[in-house]
Amino acid sequence: MLSRALLRFCAVFLCGLLLTACRHEDAPPLDQQLYIWQRQWTPAHAAALAGSRADFSTVRVLALQAFPQAGWSRARIDADVLRQDGRPVIAVVRLDGQLPSLNQDEILAQVQQLLADWQGQGLTLAGLEIDHDAGSARLPGYAELLARLRAQLPASLALSITALPAWLDSRELPALLAQVDSSVLQVHAVSDPRRGLFDPGQAEQWARRWARVTDKPFYLAVPAYGVALLSASEGAPLVESEAPIARRGERRELMADPGQLSVLASTLRNDPPPHLAGLIWFRLPLKGDVRAWSLETLRAVARGDTLDSRLSISLHEQDGLFDIRLSNPGNLDRPLPEQLTLAVAQCDGFDGLGGYTAQLHDGQLQLTRQQTGRLAAGGSRAVGWARCMKIDQGAVHVRP
Repeated sequence: MLSRALLRFCAVFLCGLLLTACRHEDAPPLDQQLYIWQRQWTPAHAAALAGSRADFSTVRVLALQAFPQAGWSRARIDADVLRQDGRPVIAVVRLDGQLPSLNQDEILAQVQQLLADWQGQGLTLAGLEIDHDAGSARLPGYAELLARLRAQLPASLALSITALPAWLDSRELPALLAQVDSSVLQVHAVSDPRRGLFDPGQAEQWARRWARVTDKPFYLAVPAYGVALLSASEGAPLVESEAPIARRGERRELMADPGQLSVLASTLRNDPPPHLAGLIWFRLPLKGDVRAWSLETLRAVARGDTLDSRLSISLHEQDGLFDIRLSNPGNLDRPLPEQLTLAVAQCDGFDGLGGYTAQLHDGQLQLTRQQTGRLAAGGSRAVGWARCMKIDQGAVHVRP
């Protein structure tokens, strides 16, 4: 006969299993949202929004920024495109962390004017997000600002903040979170950039710690982009992202790894921390954005699809003129190959294209990449041409 202690242990163990199963079964699927962070909208936004509509429920749009010296700056959005998109819109107001102080009256006036202007353009907002990467010592003043802002906003307009993992060690954090309806924990680009953009294990740890601090819904802001690091004379390197920096020098490219983000998203779907409502991807990729995942890859990661990267080489010949193209029929962006070697015969002209140079040696046409780059999922690129009697399609060698 089982002892009472063993029976008690079995009962507790079984109860725990049942509770875990119920929690997983009852947990809603993770919401997927997008940041639109471009300061000036272009015609490419319409196509990007249309392509993202099926997989992302809400868009969070950079609307207004305050800088230490430059002052206030409005993002030049296309209200017609945003209105026609039809998804809930959350306006994001960024208060630079280097501001010497928060002029609360000015901030409140700027926000009220923004809301009135957007409403005048026919936009109905679902929420307002304040993005202020303040140091922990400034959280009490920040909480005071949020309390005043909450009192002025319509009750129907949700108020959220972007939050930093460094705040987890602050005793002021619960009072700050009490002023808002939800929070967005940023788990990318929060440490020395030389250590990388993102650490999936650390991101999960931060998420589970955050869940123990808040009893309100929270989201994780996760990366779908890359940056370049430029060496500086002293201190941390300069970070080049959406806008180029007018400076010469070697650039070290960093890109968030879709595989790592896919694993993290799967982990959080299967075992979500309490109150985790979803993921917000930074940022909506536009056509030609070389420092963002393609929309195809972003959608695949958000859906939890199996990631697949493939390389296809095609030759299109007309009257002895061969066009040489690379394509990626998979759903995962991939680096451009370093070199292609093709067996050719009797060539009287050739050249590289799309960042490749061409050389001919002993019946071998070599196309060599001159700079790093990626071949987007579902995309293709012309890398060269040659006027030859013959190119052997089956004798192409690729060096990664």
